[in-house]
Amino acid sequence: MSLRLYDTATREVRTFEPLVPGQVSMYLCGATVQAPPHVGHVRSGLVFDILSRWLKASGYEVTLIRNVTDIDDKILARGEELGEPWWSVAMRNERAFTSAYDALGCIPPTYEPRATGHITEMVELMDRLIDNGHAYDHNGDVYFDVRSFADYGALSGQRPDDMHPATEAGVTDKRDPRDFALWKSAKPGEPSWPTPWGRGRPGWHLECSAMATRYLGPSFDIHGGGMDLLFPHHENEIAQSRAAGDEFARLWLHNAWVTTAGEKMSKSLGNSLLVSEVIQRVRPVELRYYLGSAHYRSMLEFSDDAMAESAAAYRRIDGFLRRSLDRLGELPPGALPRAFSDAMDDDLGVPQALAVVHDTVRAGNAALDTGDDATARARSGEVRAMMSVLGLDPIAWDDREGDSQAMNDVIDVLVRAALADREQAREAKDYAAADAIRDRLAQAGIALEDTPDGVRWSLTQGH
Repeated sequence: MSLRLYDTATREVRTFEPLVPGQVSMYLCGATVQAPPHVGHVRSGLVFDILSRWLKASGYEVTLIRNVTDIDDKILARGEELGEPWWSVAMRNERAFTSAYDALGCIPPTYEPRATGHITEMVELMDRLIDNGHAYDHNGDVYFDVRSFADYGALSGQRPDDMHPATEAGVTDKRDPRDFALWKSAKPGEPSWPTPWGRGRPGWHLECSAMATRYLGPSFDIHGGGMDLLFPHHENEIAQSRAAGDEFARLWLHNAWVTTAGEKMSKSLGNSLLVSEVIQRVRPVELRYYLGSAHYRSMLEFSDDAMAESAAAYRRIDGFLRRSLDRLGELPPGALPRAFSDAMDDDLGVPQALAVVHDTVRAGNAALDTGDDATARARSGEVRAMMSVLGLDPIAWDDREGDSQAMNDVIDVLVRAALADREQAREAKDYAAADAIRDRLAQAGIALEDTPDGVRWSLTQGH
């Protein structure tokens, strides 16, 4: 394997070599569950799902840890706003994230730890940092001493003197204003856990360091997340972990965010698009195709027009495989084309990989048009293999969408009855009646395509 990935820490694309031959260990910063997920939230999950699938297709055993931050200032504030316990907010939205990942076909992570389940590991990490002079207790709060770590700022390419102070409400006498909280002392009405420095709750950055090393050890292959986490979250993670003596992540991978009208998608901007709402308008597999089709380091501008164009591209792939199934019967996945593998090995080049998919679809359709069934079967197997790596194989999605497929079977019977009536009208030269039938199907969201193998139908976007 010659997989090359862009390492944020070194700012270069370099050949990936895992610590243990044949095995890859990855940690992905998961959700802070103060609200249900919008399409911007799930992009990291999709990117790392594709990476995991490609590593597995390349013969690696993958361990993927994706955490859940279930205690945080935002969760506490949301609970207070709604008048419900913080843990109720966290649990409800954790389930919403799980449902979104499942709907988009993401393979579940190997482990999905919650922050509240790893307080012991966090206390142990703080003990190590205090003992070696990289952290200090201040009135029950524990802070990381930024000045004690010479490489602070290297990951994000910043100088400490140019950084804004770490925001800690009501705290003005830290050793350095950039020192960040590892542990926050208990406040009235807030959840807390006992520690040698008094009751309190963890800081966000501490949580991920403790959970990553708990499941992957002091050194692991890849740490990932959205570009918005690069600073301060990942900068603080690498500082506290390496200051404690752990190598921590050997490669840092960051995906760009999803934007609307050129702005980062966020609830504060009021432009969230909840996954649960979007998949009422488009098939989940079409949303997955759209969110995964851009290069992971490129911004993705979300719009209904772009979504429609992407869904149409997916349906061309889907239509080819349906046509092949009708003609050829069972279509097992085949070999991956070399051009596809080369694209995926080149910093997970999904756009180039999809170009190979569409070229193969065109070649397969041409083979079907000329009656070259052997070539059509070979191209169909290649398309299935490539789409499987991307988590988009239409035939596999039929099994996932059992109820939807059953409904499609019912619709198929009704549509074919209408098509038979349309054909009778055309034979009788009653073209007005034939056109009226086609128009009624279009109004119902049924698109027709005339092919050498007969008329095929598909549901248009939003139906």
